[in-house]
Amino acid sequence: MWVRLLRFVPFEPLPPFMSVAIAGSAPATFEIKSANLPLVALRLKSTDLDLLAQEMHQQYGDMPDFFDHEPLVIDLTLLPADAPPPDFPVLLTLLRGYRLAPVAFKGGSELLADAARAAGLASAPEAMPVRPAPAPVTTGAEERPAPEAAAVPVEAATAAPAPAGALPALIIDRPLRSGQQVYARGRDLVVLAMVNAGAEVIADGHIHVYAPLRGKAIAGARGNVDARIFALSLEPELLSIAGVYRTTDTPLPAEVHGQPTQVRLVSSDDGDRLVMEPLRT
Repeated sequence: MWVRLLRFVPFEPLPPFMSVAIAGSAPATFEIKSANLPLVALRLKSTDLDLLAQEMHQQYGDMPDFFDHEPLVIDLTLLPADAPPPDFPVLLTLLRGYRLAPVAFKGGSELLADAARAAGLASAPEAMPVRPAPAPVTTGAEERPAPEAAAVPVEAATAAPAPAGALPALIIDRPLRSGQQVYARGRDLVVLAMVNAGAEVIADGHIHVYAPLRGKAIAGARGNVDARIFALSLEPELLSIAGVYRTTDTPLPAEVHGQPTQVRLVSSDDGDRLVMEPLRT
């Protein structure tokens, strides 16, 4: 009988700090990578979709190109814990009609979350809307926001940190007549002539009007709470910053009406408000 003798060779560990390269292969047809997606967020405050449709039309009905098929997060955190789920298919159809692309949701009860997932929305708990920092009380004329509505206008989400002002300011050097509208997407707007009643100036950043402002001025249109409005003569039909607005239903305080003025948004325990302050020379 033949016996084969095997020689045992003891295992020798690798020297310290020596790395080992192992051959691998990658798929030829795809790659999976992390990515940052620019998003806007809609903070729902009510599940009344009829009222939401009405207010969306009031806010954006005359600006059909305001959104450009941008991805949207639906924020459910402000809804009561016992709120019934909205009709998500109807809600998504409504939002898509304004060229928004709902892709995700955040917050809400388990019932709301289950209904959102059933509608095909992904969960995005990290998408936190930007809120203004509390500011000290000022001596300027203050204006509180309009009564609470079904949904605040769309805000910028932290997943899209592209600040307004990255592009050069859009400069308009002609008067704007009633029915005309100028939108400075992703930047500031500077107007060197009168903005007549019935005209609209809109910017994602600041608005500067070096002439009478008699029409509508909407700054921070995509939720930039740091945006401001400056005018040499403040006589507007509407002022809005990041969705907080005032109209001619409430007369301007005498110290700013027709005067050089800046308008900014501040936040306190009582809520967001517009503060109007005379510009001193």
